[in-house]
Amino acid sequence: MVARGFDDPGLVAGLVEKIASLDFKRAKLMEVCGTHTVSLAKHGIRSLLPKGVTIVSGPGCPVCVTSNSDLSLAFQAARSSGVTLVTFGDMMRVPVNGMSLQGLRAEGADIRVVYSPTDALSIPNDKEVVFFGVGFETTSPGVAALLRIAEQRGIGNLSIISCFKLIPPALRSLLEGGEVRVNGLILPGHVSTIIGVRPYRFIVDEFHVPCVIAGFEPVDLLTAIYVLLKMLRDGRADLVNAYTRSVTPDGNQEAGRLLREYFEPTEAEWRGIGSIPYSGLALREAHSHLDARLKLGLEPMSVPDAPGCRCAEVIRGSLLPTGCPLFSTKCTPESPLGPCMVTSEGTCAAYYNYG
Repeated sequence: MVARGFDDPGLVAGLVEKIASLDFKRAKLMEVCGTHTVSLAKHGIRSLLPKGVTIVSGPGCPVCVTSNSDLSLAFQAARSSGVTLVTFGDMMRVPVNGMSLQGLRAEGADIRVVYSPTDALSIPNDKEVVFFGVGFETTSPGVAALLRIAEQRGIGNLSIISCFKLIPPALRSLLEGGEVRVNGLILPGHVSTIIGVRPYRFIVDEFHVPCVIAGFEPVDLLTAIYVLLKMLRDGRADLVNAYTRSVTPDGNQEAGRLLREYFEPTEAEWRGIGSIPYSGLALREAHSHLDARLKLGLEPMSVPDAPGCRCAEVIRGSLLPTGCPLFSTKCTPESPLGPCMVTSEGTCAAYYNYG
């Protein structure tokens, strides 16, 4: 039989055997990447593990961790006259107080969905084009590239709402909070491709929690789980890059330079976690003319979650989706009440779609 690669059944079976041979009675691991969330559920990986080994999802879904106060900025911009709001498709259906960007568009607001940040450049320029920037270190370099092109071309009617988030500060906040005590972390492959390995070193040095950067195929994830459990068995904590085909120690340095040119770390509000210092990205003063908050006078508003929604606990890893009374009854992918059910990377949607 010719090997199929990272989903090869023989490799999968061998890794499952190796994990079982460690004879682990109890361990709680956390993955912090939306694509990992989907892959774990889609391939039934949790069902292949010993009963005492559990994997919970952390704040790895960018749509899910975007706070209602951040979303309120997009709503205000969309309701402003002479504005075209641009965003990614998953943000359209996130419910806020019974409304969504999709609902606003149905009422007549000019809201466009793009697949790449630079798609915003093709929108007619008779209005102020506001890009609602949401995502982690994977997404923000593309928006920085958009801003550079806009400045080079002298485009004066483009601005952004920067609601980007940074993963390492969120992990620090979770570990310091201690609400969810995890024995090991599966670190995100996409984010790590941009930032590299070194920004995670504090997890081992300060918290003594072993962690592995992993890819997204079944063999990738099972390898990460095996390496974590083996470190736990041996009583050691280390930072392991198991995704070397994409992740280097220093990451994508050109993307890093582009980010530093346009953005600087700032305090940010995370759904389910709260305000975290230096966990967001704000435009540098030299580029403040591109800040839609200043251009349009936008101010974040406090908006409560839907009654009974427990997305905040799911995002922190302290509750499984099945523990929410709304899950699969009042809250489904077709009619979501919280962001974790909106996007395919959301933990609730993954549990709903794959069981």
